[in-house]
Amino acid sequence: MPDRKPRPYSRKQALQNAAFLEQLERTGNARDAARVTGLNRSMLTKRRNADPDFAQRWEAALTLAAARLARPDQTEGPARVVRSKGRLQLRVGKTRTIDRDAEQRFLAALSATANVRLSAAAAGFAHSSFYARARNHPGFAREMRVALAVGSERLEAALLESSLPESSVHDHWQHNDPPPIPAMTAAQAMQMIAWNDRRAKGLAEPDLAPKRGESNAAYLERKAKDYRAGLLLAEEEMRMVEYAQLEWRRGGRRTQWEPGGWEVALEIALRGKG
Repeated sequence: MPDRKPRPYSRKQALQNAAFLEQLERTGNARDAARVTGLNRSMLTKRRNADPDFAQRWEAALTLAAARLARPDQTEGPARVVRSKGRLQLRVGKTRTIDRDAEQRFLAALSATANVRLSAAAAGFAHSSFYARARNHPGFAREMRVALAVGSERLEAALLESSLPESSVHDHWQHNDPPPIPAMTAAQAMQMIAWNDRRAKGLAEPDLAPKRGESNAAYLERKAKDYRAGLLLAEEEMRMVEYAQLEWRRGGRRTQWEPGGWEVALEIALRGKG
């Protein structure tokens, strides 16, 4: 018989679980954590019994709560998964690290600016810290790509008016007499036309042309890697679209467990940049 897998959580259910586990890690008491978050404890217990991943996170939260109560001076920081001697383990330290809230502050700012350094400053960390996190956490890397794309699209929309032909922003040269063509032979003129064709293709699609000093084999290998990476990204994007459609059919709306409130930090970072 095929193994029964737990049904995927809706976004609301996933946020409920995260809020409960956060409180459980603070208090070490499941009943109190359920009361604080306004959730039904029996419902959470059923999820724990049906979902091994949620059960493991539950046990980890209880363990971290006990460790914090026993030695609060050595367990102040957020919990994180690390690799030690070839094994994955949950570790808590006193050093300030990027937690889930800092992630969301960074991603929210990135979706508004498409600027990694500025967004990192808004979250209170160095930009290199978020690049390192993206290398180690595929989920965060995915959300970082999405936030960058959203930010770029928003900036592109803001600049759309100036990019339209009707804006007359970049066409001043057309309203002046062009300079005279320098003297050249027919061969020189044909060579100039060929060069300009290559430049135009490079501006339109820069990855199509081989890089300077790149061998043909290296160029073909790079294009093959780009193609495979494009297929993976397209598949991931399709899954994200399918999940968004599923949430829409469920009537998904903003819930009381949604995080937020990152605009002020971004405004402060923007003022400091000015």
